[in-house]
Amino acid sequence: MKRKNVIDLDRFSDAEIRIILETAKEMKKFIQGDVKKLDALKGKSIVTLFYEPSTRTRTSFELAGKYLGADVVNITSGNSSVVKGESLRDTLYTIEAMGIDAVVIRHPSEGAADIAEKVYEKKTPREKRPLVINAGDGAHAHPTQALLDIFTIEQHFKQLTGLKVAIIGDILHSRVARSDIIGMRQMGMEVHLAGPKTLLPRFLDQEPGIFIHEHLEDALEDADVINVLRIQLERQAAGFFPTTREYAKFFGLNEDRLKLAKPDAIVLHPGPQNMGLEISPKVAYSDRSKIRDQVQNGVAIRMAVLLLTLCGGE
Repeated sequence: MKRKNVIDLDRFSDAEIRIILETAKEMKKFIQGDVKKLDALKGKSIVTLFYEPSTRTRTSFELAGKYLGADVVNITSGNSSVVKGESLRDTLYTIEAMGIDAVVIRHPSEGAADIAEKVYEKKTPREKRPLVINAGDGAHAHPTQALLDIFTIEQHFKQLTGLKVAIIGDILHSRVARSDIIGMRQMGMEVHLAGPKTLLPRFLDQEPGIFIHEHLEDALEDADVINVLRIQLERQAAGFFPTTREYAKFFGLNEDRLKLAKPDAIVLHPGPQNMGLEISPKVAYSDRSKIRDQVQNGVAIRMAVLLLTLCGGE
């Protein structure tokens, strides 16, 4: 696969997504083995640059790089010169000058990964230009989360085309939802969105393969996959719904609502979970839940992404 930045899935063809999924299968076998060390990226240096807190994404990228033999350095905004006023551009120039091969960036602002890409394109010769991998930028995109969601679905059902996926919750502010919608439609799945009216971007109902529902039950009916999004409580000062109790009553996924989906339907969640709000503990810890699988699959997918993009040809 061609060496390329990973900004969002709309830059990847169906064939490229398929290559990533197939490579992740092999990486997962490796993760489940006894010896977790390859030399595929020996001599490569990767920096994870996180301006937001993260457990799953940052740790899985770090492990993915180390499992492949790369040197990985973690930088968080609270422990860097960012607290002294250093700009994103200056931080990017600083780490690039140290000879890194890739930067994995998480930032609260939409477009931060695009900015990183343009910063390097403007000043750095192509042969020395670090790879930019988007680990989540504001409410815009989270491509590797979407890839691991798709991978988890395929691991369970052994195929993707024709599956009905219900994505429920805060669609408006969700970078996961945006990237999921792109990738899932590319791979032949039908996407159904449900949540409070204030959290549903209406323009999406003009897109083929996307269905928007104001009632959760309509989206869950005969669904193969239910992807529950985290309710971003930090945004509730804007009053997108009256109370958390009412949200749980009308849009929380519980055992009764799960019965509306197909008997073999699976439940996903990008984490962290607000237990008792968007998802009940009984559902989150049930046999239908593939949330723990998502975590392991996240390492496999990120190994595949790092391997293919860093080692790919021009």
